[in-house]
Amino acid sequence: MSTRYLPTWPKALATKSANQPNALRVIVGSQNPVKVGCTREAFTQAFGKVGVVEGVDALSNIPAQPRTEEETLLGAKNRVSHAKTLVPEADYWVGIEGGVDEDPQGMYAFAWIYVLHRSGKSSQSKTGTFYLPPPVVALIREGMELGHADDLVFQAQNSKQKGGSVGLLTQGIITREAYYQQAMVLALIPFLNDSLYPAG
Repeated sequence: MSTRYLPTWPKALATKSANQPNALRVIVGSQNPVKVGCTREAFTQAFGKVGVVEGVDALSNIPAQPRTEEETLLGAKNRVSHAKTLVPEADYWVGIEGGVDEDPQGMYAFAWIYVLHRSGKSSQSKTGTFYLPPPVVALIREGMELGHADDLVFQAQNSKQKGGSVGLLTQGIITREAYYQQAMVLALIPFLNDSLYPAG
């Protein structure tokens, strides 16, 4: 009977970075409780102990409703830049920007996550995508933000600070916070594996 070969992974993949302090200070470029909450949960999952996760009113310097992948990522980066200006003393700054784009299948929603460490090292990750229903798409094309369009179509109130579009469309199976949280953990991969992802 043959013995199955099990590869030996580099130690960096199996352990959290020894360079991470016991209590981190993380600044989120938004005061939206969903974005602050998903950041707190993701950093706690990744590093085990987080000191302060604080949201600040950082500017995205893009339209209220980003309409392309590039514009949405730029918004996340701009939030980090402004957050760092507002609170220069921190371990990490985080930008989360939701947006929409279109392909032959229709209009889809997603979010970009951008993370900057005090060393200057940065990382980014994108959530999964999902297609929006025609009534919502029509309102966005008229100039309405996704959150406001959702509230109108689904007769909800301030849904973007609750379950979000993904929560409404999955009927609560996936909340906006959970949707962002996984992408946030993915954005932290280079910081969990410092030796495999050198800065530069």
